[in-house]
Amino acid sequence: MKKFKYLKVSKYKKLRYSTNNFSKNPYIVFLPGFMSDIEGKKPNSFRSFANKGKIGFLAIEYSGHGKSSGKFIKGNISSWTNDAKKIIKKIVKKNNFLIIGSSMGAWIALNQFKYFKNQIVGMLGIGSAPEFLDRLMWNKFPKKVKNEILNKGMSNISHGDKVKYQYPISYQLIKDGRKNKVFSKKIFKKIQISMFHGKKDEVVPISFSRKVLSIFQKAKKKLIIIKNGDHSLSDSKSLKMMKNELSSIIKNIS
Repeated sequence: MKKFKYLKVSKYKKLRYSTNNFSKNPYIVFLPGFMSDIEGKKPNSFRSFANKGKIGFLAIEYSGHGKSSGKFIKGNISSWTNDAKKIIKKIVKKNNFLIIGSSMGAWIALNQFKYFKNQIVGMLGIGSAPEFLDRLMWNKFPKKVKNEILNKGMSNISHGDKVKYQYPISYQLIKDGRKNKVFSKKIFKKIQISMFHGKKDEVVPISFSRKVLSIFQKAKKKLIIIKNGDHSLSDSKSLKMMKNELSSIIKNIS
């Protein structure tokens, strides 16, 4: 079985995803972060976990990310939310699923509650970063960068100390982020919500994971802070802790 498949959305657009042959409930759905793909340690680790437990798995690559078609600069939270919705509908169908959101993926995951409220039976966040476009980018950009984005429509932003990442940030992306605010929302589902956050995360403050937990009014909530963890939490110790938490959530569901 091929590790990656494509969903043809239109004549010019196809989205890459990874799935397995199991359709046992609940599925595990993995949503990656900003400019991430589905070839990293986290999706591979969760896929292995699902295969071992003989349960369904799905990892999604948004348009403009990895090998999905489309230009990153033209994408935004709304379009990536829609990409995730389409693939979930196609693969997971009417099955229940546990959703995992890494960084920006947690924002996209929260947006899925609009469409799959009755199917989502748990959520796991990793360095969750909803509303990061305004709170962590736009509000902290110097005036010079803001002017460049406003006048030229975009700017290439460097991020990180040891490893430099280049992010092309467009004004349409910032504006669309404002249409997708989630922290003021309330979700009343009685499910398990577990947030993992690295204590040494220099990209997203732990307060973002706490804010995600505050959205859920009736859920069983947990914040797990990993002492030496960074933003990615792709090390074997962190992944093992997350898989143990997934086992616990699944056990409580079934």
